[in-house]
Formats: sequence, C-alpha cells, structure tokens
Amino acid sequence: MKRIQTVYDHIRANNIKTAVLVVLFPVIFIALVFLCVWCVQPLADAINTTTMVAVPTAVMCVVWMLISWAFGDSMMLSMAGAKQISDTDPEYRYIYKSVENVAIAAGLPTPRVYVIEDGGLNAFATGRGPRDATVALTRGIIEKLDRPELEGVIAHEMAHIGNRDIRLDMFIITGIGVTVFIADLLARNMMYAHPRDDDKNNGAAVIMMVWLAFTIFNVAVTPILHMAISRRREYAADATGAYITRNPRALAAALRKISENPVVKKLDRQSTMASVCIANPMRARAFMSEILATHPPIKERIRRLESM
Repeated sequence: MKRIQTVYDHIRANNIKTAVLVVLFPVIFIALVFLCVWCVQPLADAINTTTMVAVPTAVMCVVWMLISWAFGDSMMLSMAGAKQISDTDPEYRYIYKSVENVAIAAGLPTPRVYVIEDGGLNAFATGRGPRDATVALTRGIIEKLDRPELEGVIAHEMAHIGNRDIRLDMFIITGIGVTVFIADLLARNMMYAHPRDDDKNNGAAVIMMVWLAFTIFNVAVTPILHMAISRRREYAADATGAYITRNPRALAAALRKISENPVVKKLDRQSTMASVCIANPMRARAFMSEILATHPPIKERIRRLESM
C-alpha cells in the first residue's frame, strides 16, 4: 500500500532540496569562472585567477549582506507603503490578535504587524529573524478573507519566519546584486581601459572571459536557481502553515481568492519584492516571466494543500 505523505514529509523534502540548490550557487559560479578563464590561460594560472575573482566577490557579498541585514526590512516596508498597527487600535485589534494567536501556535514571538493600503490580496514577512520579524497584510486580504483563511495566510508568513526564509532570500538577492554590479564594472573596464601592448592580448582576454562568466551566471544561472529555491520555500511555507493551523483547506481557500487579484500597485515594479510575497504582486508581462516566476502555480499549491 502506498504510504500517505504527511506535512512533515513535505517540509523535510523541501528543506533538503533547498539546501542542495543553495550549495549550487557558489559551486556553479566558481566552475563558470574557472572554465571561462581556462580557455585563455594555462591550468595553474586559471586556478589562481579564479581564486582572485572568487575571494573579493565573497567579501563584497558579505559586506552588502551586513548592510541589508541592518536596513533591509525597513526598506521593504517603505517600498510597500506599509503602516504599523497595534492591538490598541479597535479597527485592527482582531488582526493583531489573529497574528498573536498564530505566533503562539507556531511557538514564535509575536511579530510586528503592518497594513498596506491596497485592494490587492497579498502579504509578506520580513525581518532579521524570529525576534525581529514583521508581517505585512494588504487591506484587500484583510477585507476579503474570513478569519480561518486569514489565519492560514498569517501561518504561511509565520512559517517563512520560523524557517528563516526571510534571511535566506535576503542573502540570495544580495549575492545576485553583487555579481550584477561586478559584471557591470568589468564591462566598463573593457570599454574604457587602454592596456599596454605587452599585456593587451592576455590581460584583456582574461578580463573578457571573467566578464563572460559573470554574465552567464547572472543571465542564465541565477534566475533559474532563485526561482527553484523560492518555489521550494513557498511549498515548505504552505506545508508548515498547514501544520501550524491544522487546517490546510483554509489556506487553500485563501490562495484561491488571492489568485483572483494579487497585484499590489506599489510593488508592481519591485521585482526584488516579488519572491517574499505570498503570491506574485506584479502583473504578468511576458511568457518568460511566467516560466521563471519565483512562485509555483497557485493551482499546484492548492492541490498539494488539499492532498494533506
């Protein structure tokens, strides 16, 4: 007889797949740089050049991650135009209490709660960790969902907090930003540099191949890996959220309503924010944007929830 999959199986499988995908980021980057440089340098020199590229890139990533760690959450809330609420406000008391109840069920500290004045149905979580987390909900999702559905959405966001997805996503976005920045610097160097005759052939070729490695990584590799990781984390958050509320069908019903209008005007052009929301807050603009979307199809998420 076929074994029935439980919530624990979904969570465990998604965590393993995410770990594998995260490890692939630096491995593929280093391999790309080495292979591209090896085309124009001997093996020993190619290894040295790869090290000289990889170490400064890692240092820049760490520095930028520290900056994002300090200011990332406030920047995201500002971009969304979110405002903080408390349990002392009669209009939002039941929202705050719902978040508090779900946090207790999840065994996590109660996060700060923000509201985004937008009719679209969406939500996201941000912060440096469980003790410094924030859950933001749109006006539309508050008004259109009943209480079990809303608690399912909140549980999904609490799952992101508990699973440290906020931190993971921030690190990935930061790393991608650094590699794009370095590729731009290399391109400018090739455009404006005037190498001496004695190193024109070799030095310029090495810089060009390093730039090519960064470009391939940014254009072809990172979108696919980021998409795969984000989709895995959404499935994991759905499963964990269902475990917290013991009500997967409420979250499935919420996702069905969210799918009708997830667009948030202030986030419509903020592609870096798309992966942290419960559903893509941007309008679909092209076929490839659907293929490389950071969120799995909502129909598939609903199917998985209803099968638990």
